[in-house]
Amino acid sequence: MEGILGGNVKATDVGVAVYILAAIIFLIIPIPNWMLDVMLAFNISIALIVLMNCLFVKEVLDMANFPTILLFTTIFRISLNVSSTRLILTTGNPGNVVLTFGTFVGGNDMIIGAVVFIILLIVQFVVINKGSERVAEVTARFTLDAMPGKQMAIDADLNTGAITDAEAAAQRQKLQDESNFFGSMDGATKYVKGDATAGLIITFVNIIGGTIMGVLRQSMPFGDAISQYGLITIGDGLASQIPSLSISLATGILITKGTKTADFSGTMIKQLFGLPKVMTIVGGTLILLGVATPLNTILFLIFGGVFIVVAINMQRTIGVETIEQEVAEEEEAAEEIRRPENVVSLLSVDPIELEFGYGIIPLADVNQGGDLLDRVVMIRRQIALELGTVVPIIRLRDNIQLNPNQYIIKIKGIQVAEGDIMFDHYMAMNPGYVEEEINGYETVEPSFGLPAIWINESQRERAESLGYTVVDPPSIIATHLTEVVRSHIAELLTRQDVQNLVDNLKESNPVLVGELIPNLLGLGEVQKILQNLLQEGVSIRDLLTIFEILADRASGTRDTDILTEYVRQGLKRAISGRYFAPNEINEVITLTPQVEQEIMSSVKQTEQGAFLTLDPQRISAIMEEVQAQVAAMEESGKTAIIVCSPIVRMYFKKMSEDYIKDLIVLSYNEVENNVSLNSVGQIS
Repeated sequence: MEGILGGNVKATDVGVAVYILAAIIFLIIPIPNWMLDVMLAFNISIALIVLMNCLFVKEVLDMANFPTILLFTTIFRISLNVSSTRLILTTGNPGNVVLTFGTFVGGNDMIIGAVVFIILLIVQFVVINKGSERVAEVTARFTLDAMPGKQMAIDADLNTGAITDAEAAAQRQKLQDESNFFGSMDGATKYVKGDATAGLIITFVNIIGGTIMGVLRQSMPFGDAISQYGLITIGDGLASQIPSLSISLATGILITKGTKTADFSGTMIKQLFGLPKVMTIVGGTLILLGVATPLNTILFLIFGGVFIVVAINMQRTIGVETIEQEVAEEEEAAEEIRRPENVVSLLSVDPIELEFGYGIIPLADVNQGGDLLDRVVMIRRQIALELGTVVPIIRLRDNIQLNPNQYIIKIKGIQVAEGDIMFDHYMAMNPGYVEEEINGYETVEPSFGLPAIWINESQRERAESLGYTVVDPPSIIATHLTEVVRSHIAELLTRQDVQNLVDNLKESNPVLVGELIPNLLGLGEVQKILQNLLQEGVSIRDLLTIFEILADRASGTRDTDILTEYVRQGLKRAISGRYFAPNEINEVITLTPQVEQEIMSSVKQTEQGAFLTLDPQRISAIMEEVQAQVAAMEESGKTAIIVCSPIVRMYFKKMSEDYIKDLIVLSYNEVENNVSLNSVGQIS
């Protein structure tokens, strides 16, 4: 078979193909009545298999291909209808199965058979199909409407550490599969409805056509012809409608089962007969009806007594199960105490943690309307767009040891920031031009240390009208967390993160990545360069340009600090655009040539890298001058930027870090040509 078809062909593939091809062939080629018997028996078997699978399957997605199965069984059943019609009209003998359904199931009477057939159609068409169609439509609509909320819940669980990345991906895939399934089922129920309609039409055609054939071709009396062919036709209709009814019932069961992973039959029986009180009431009612009414006394007494006995036994069973469960829980607790502690899980440290007191829990609880989890998701997205790196998962935990309204931020298990909020209050900050003050509780904005006041809801509109910047508690926490993550993003960039960035770039630029890593630079050296850029807030999103520059320069030096300067100069459009306005005069602070020469003269080159040997007193004197110039610019409401020679920039930046952490130091090679600079101060 493999040689003929030219590939690996599975037996299941062949079986499905034969099933569909048989349906098409039966529509074209006449088949003998014995083969029709085989196919009808096979059709009944398939219908029962589908019904039992839908009844006992634990989850609807385990029957994800049900819409396709529904289509296949429908077309196969219609092809058998066509074949049986052909035999009825040509030979008058459609086989044992059809005749048996007409004589045995139909009571060997056309009227009885017709009544049974019509009842089956009514049950299938009016009750099952109509209900299934409506349930499928509503379920599909609700599933699609609920998708955004479920996706946000998955992201929230991922951020809180309740699930892993793999589990989150699996849940998202399951959510998508459920949406596709119920959307397909909404349309697939139309197959069942159309199948019932087609069966009714085919039955009428068979009766009319068979009667005409009997009268004209076989010269039978009209009464004999309609009686004989009507009985055969009813048998054919029953033989096809019973499997069709099974498929319709399977469709209804699968749609109404929902998405819970549970034993359907066991759950259903437990829900019906699980309460002893209900069984006792029903049993007593049946006994009362048997005694006080003309109903069959013995029958109702038997049923009532059975239900009461079941209720008594059930009550005993529940008591025993309760005791066994309590014993099992006690044994499990004791075993947990005796079990040696697994300390391996305690060794891992979360990169970023946000811990908060119980008073802040409503801000993080989605059920209480809190959106802090959503804001954390947006923080990761914002920094990815801004700096070009993926922020690790931010764990959110409540900590009863903290004050109710206190929160702390940890980086690699170490607290780096904290803050306090007032629930149901707003923080109002004066941007500098508000003249009229507003009453409130004085505080300090935690992200930037600005003076602020807490105000209540009734004061919010007035504060905004006066010009205050008003923010709510979730925004305060989110802003603080964003600034902390941004300031520590360099140390959060691991080798694995860099490898992921490299792999992503390699898909579109394999030649560049292959030339640079590991031939010119190792992964650790690339990590150090990217960390240097992130340390000063330079985005690494344009990784292609960064790697192009490194590939050009790494052949001359492997000093990561020098390579960082080359990259910064290559990214001058982005750096200059961040700090300067083009075609305007931008005020900056510069270094005198004497200071630059003094710094360069004190640079000591070693195998471990370069470092300054400048006298500490001299460094302190220079930094005092820098602090004075920076303070003068900030008092005028402008951001202090120091511009110096390219060869001096990285050494001056390192020298200033211990004195002014966030000082902006640029080189002349990092300024675009269309930017005009005006030195308003010199470090001398």
